[in-house]
Formats: sequence, C-alpha cells, structure tokens
Amino acid sequence: MSAIDKYLHAVIVQATREAREDGSATIEAHHLLLAVAAEYEATTHQVLNTAGLDRRAIRDALDREFEHSLQTVGVSPSAHALPRPTPAARQPKIGASAKLALERSFASVGRKKDLRPAHLLVGILQAQVGTVPRALALAAVDQADLVSRVQQALSNQDL
Repeated sequence: MSAIDKYLHAVIVQATREAREDGSATIEAHHLLLAVAAEYEATTHQVLNTAGLDRRAIRDALDREFEHSLQTVGVSPSAHALPRPTPAARQPKIGASAKLALERSFASVGRKKDLRPAHLLVGILQAQVGTVPRALALAAVDQADLVSRVQQALSNQDL
C-alpha cells in the first residue's frame, strides 16, 4: 500500500467516525474536512493552521453553519433544547459531496502516483455550494485564498 493509499484510508476511517458521531447515514465533504484536520500531515496541517482552522475550529464553524441553517427556517437552537445526534448504527456510505470532493482531488493530478494529501484538501475546498463553503463563509475564511494557499504549497513541494 502506497503512502497516499494509507493516508486516504486513514482519512476515510476518520471521516466515517465523524459521520457516525453526527448520526449521519453518509460521509460528506465536511466529514472529510474534519478528518483531514484530525490526521497530521505536514502540508495540510500547516495550511489549515495558518488559516486558524484546526479540527476544533472546523467543528465550531460547522456547528455555526448548522445553527444558521436552522435559523433560516425559523428554528432557534437557543430557544429549543435540541438533542445531540444519535450515533449512526450502520456504517455510513460515501455521500454525494464527498464523492465530488474525491473526484475533484483525483482530477487535479494526471496520475495517481502524483496524488498527495493536499490534493484531497483542494478537492474539498473547491466546493462552490454545500456545508463546507457555508461554514467557511460564516467563519470569515476566504475560501478562494485558502485554495490558493494549498495549491501554492503543492507547487512548492514540486520544486
């Protein structure tokens, strides 16, 4: 098993844990983002940390996005004691946003042997709609700038 295969496996295993904790039937892009932040890999770790995005900060941003979504439909989380999600009993499947993030990651390189962990982060961050971009916007993170930083880090690795 190659280094990237081991990394992808570790991220998917962690993303599965994240999805189960959320009570989700599917692993989505935001679960992958949490997993990338939880897995220590030098380039992704450095880029995320320079943007102030460790795993806790990402979880907080996702929680704010959830609360904001509820408020959009007239539900105030502070006015209601919402129960914590029940951990999923079944193994979550890969969801649409995670599939798209993985496809964007793989499409960004010509050959699998050129794939690096930061490509996965780029694939996640390039989403134009969904939970990840909404959470980043609410956290005042410039998504385009973050993608540029990851791409720059990848370019620096090529030197």
